[in-house]
Amino acid sequence: MLLTVAGSSCSGKTTAVRACAAIAGLVVHDFDEIGVPSGADTSWRQRSMEAWVRRVLRYQAGGLDVVLTGQSPLGEVLACPSATRLDGIAACLLDVDDAVRLRRLDDRRRYDGDAKRRFLGWARWHRGHAADPRHQPEALTSGGWTPMRWDRWQDWTSDDPRWNVCVIDTTGRNVEQSAVDITRWIADARADLASGRLGLTGAWAVSVSRPGASARTPGSVQPVTDGPSH
Repeated sequence: MLLTVAGSSCSGKTTAVRACAAIAGLVVHDFDEIGVPSGADTSWRQRSMEAWVRRVLRYQAGGLDVVLTGQSPLGEVLACPSATRLDGIAACLLDVDDAVRLRRLDDRRRYDGDAKRRFLGWARWHRGHAADPRHQPEALTSGGWTPMRWDRWQDWTSDDPRWNVCVIDTTGRNVEQSAVDITRWIADARADLASGRLGLTGAWAVSVSRPGASARTPGSVQPVTDGPSH
């Protein structure tokens, strides 16, 4: 099973998820472990996401689930060619108030004003995408990697049970509290997979146009341009 934790920079993904590494049967990775080349673009990110999905499949064969933190939202994960081979997919958006994100970006002292605005715009786009698959899909598809299967979800609407992104807002919460929220989400997603309630399992892509091809709310979770390439 792939449990993807996405979000724009400075939402606290890597720090909060690190605490989940001790959960039995779970492996934690960060997308950027592979190294991000200079000039990495949207196509590179999507091609690399497919490589991560294939790596998750190897873990899956060994009976392990994977939490992967990164920038890739649910629609990008679902469009990866190998995504339909996963026994389950659960998505989480880790978010934070724009003012807090901006302060964290300032603290890193390596971004100019334009870069900060892009990060904030990417965060706003993530929120819209989490709520509705029809929200500005061109942010993913324009300049994307050719093998991506956008047709798997391009006709979905926000009320499709397969489109279920758990949004965890870390604003005003410390690392330990956010880790508890993420741990609860992981437990719920695994329970949903085991009970058959998970929307993204089995033949979730059966309605694609080409052949072959219970929302939960933990802790501080809130219901729910163009951004960085990774």
